[in-house]
Amino acid sequence: MHLEKHQLKPADDNHMLPFKENILELIPSTHGGLIRKTSQQYSIPLSDIVDFSASLNPLGSPFDNPEWGMDLQDLFATSFERMGQYPDNRYLEYRTAAASFVGGGAGVVNVVPGNGSSEIIRLVAGCILNEGDEVMIPQPTFAEYEQQCRVAGAKIVYYPVGSLLSISADALESVRILFVCNPNNPTGKLLAREDVLRLARLCAETDTLLFVDEAFIELSDISSTVVDVAISNDHVFVMRSLTKSFALPGIRMGFGVASEAMAEKLNTARLPWNMGSLAEGVGCALMEMEGGMESPFMDMSRQKITQYRDYLVERLNDIYGFHPHSSSVNYILVDISELLMDSVELTERLARHGVLIRDCSSFPLMEKDYIRLAVRPPEETDILIHTIGEVLTESGKDYAEEKLKETIKDASCGCSSSRNTCEYYPCHFEGQDCTFCFCPFYPCEDTRTGGKWIDSTTGSRVWSCEDCVLVHNSDVVHKMLDILMEDGGTDISLKKAWDEVIHVSL
Repeated sequence: MHLEKHQLKPADDNHMLPFKENILELIPSTHGGLIRKTSQQYSIPLSDIVDFSASLNPLGSPFDNPEWGMDLQDLFATSFERMGQYPDNRYLEYRTAAASFVGGGAGVVNVVPGNGSSEIIRLVAGCILNEGDEVMIPQPTFAEYEQQCRVAGAKIVYYPVGSLLSISADALESVRILFVCNPNNPTGKLLAREDVLRLARLCAETDTLLFVDEAFIELSDISSTVVDVAISNDHVFVMRSLTKSFALPGIRMGFGVASEAMAEKLNTARLPWNMGSLAEGVGCALMEMEGGMESPFMDMSRQKITQYRDYLVERLNDIYGFHPHSSSVNYILVDISELLMDSVELTERLARHGVLIRDCSSFPLMEKDYIRLAVRPPEETDILIHTIGEVLTESGKDYAEEKLKETIKDASCGCSSSRNTCEYYPCHFEGQDCTFCFCPFYPCEDTRTGGKWIDSTTGSRVWSCEDCVLVHNSDVVHKMLDILMEDGGTDISLKKAWDEVIHVSL
């Protein structure tokens, strides 16, 4: 008997396995590894990169300083001994440590261990949601809520995060889960405990699960926690993450707090052995620090965050186009809508200099007008501010070159290039011509023009054109255009325009 040979056919979207449509529409997550990617892309040593994109405890990990009495090598050794065994899927030590850490009357029966926030969100969504169920996600907020709920087949309903406290029971009537990030990411706003409790009462009325993400609350105001409510309320689930508070994002550690009945079902449904021995051992050690959320380490962390955040806001307020929002946690949302560049361009330009920030254009409703900055020690903030100054200077040069090309193109087509108004800068004098709003000679560094070097708020010296009026003089503009149009504004024609027009006018 001869076996028939079957040739494997190449993948074809028209013959795709029957995935759910909502899975096919998901956008792949590309978060993480940003430092290494940036180092490779721009040939910058890893040690030279300053990361303001990851919102971690600026004090670092308790393992970074011997004063906290934490020995990572001992933990590694203990964890190594367990690597030859399957973990105890009950995770009794970890759950006991978590219950003690959060307090509020929580016990081991109320804790659901998890391999970081995303896994916990997916577990809850998978256990609660049916295909087509509605979930409400106030925006802008953490993207993983939507990602994991779409995997479960849910329908997503957006709601403005600023209007959350005025939401009505009618709006929640058909909502299965309401997600509330407190403090919210990326806005940094913290809801008071009473406000969260009001939402909890509304959710109980409408049979909606209130999912409260308290991943950053240890770095903010722990009095706003509702852990004590979750342990006896089947309509409230609280999620916690250890990776932010203890600055260890590479070790995935988190947990949920729920009523005993809910926690039992979630623990039954979660993936077996969802935490390895290393994460379990490190997590227990961190949560067993004396004082829990009020340990000396956490108290100092909150103090330093307030101090560092105030310094960051003060420096940002001195830069035109940067408008930091108030925040109660270790990151700040910054409105840059008045800048000539958007959040995508600013993020890329800073990365070329080894400074990483969070572009918020991926958050719904935010477009390209916002960035998020982590709160870091003052010396790193100084690097950020100085680099912003360099980037703004570079972008000014690039923008002037771009506008010059547009001006020459318009003039070559017979379009009027003269402009008597300027949307970017205050007028220098009556009847000025703003054809060259962005001077093609910037920075000329010739003080005879009225320009001068000044100390900028970013800590560097920049060339200021504020007192130069030459390129706004109508006669000068037309003479420059005639020369620049000869060859499209090359370096040769720019030098000729300087020598024959600007130099003569000085």
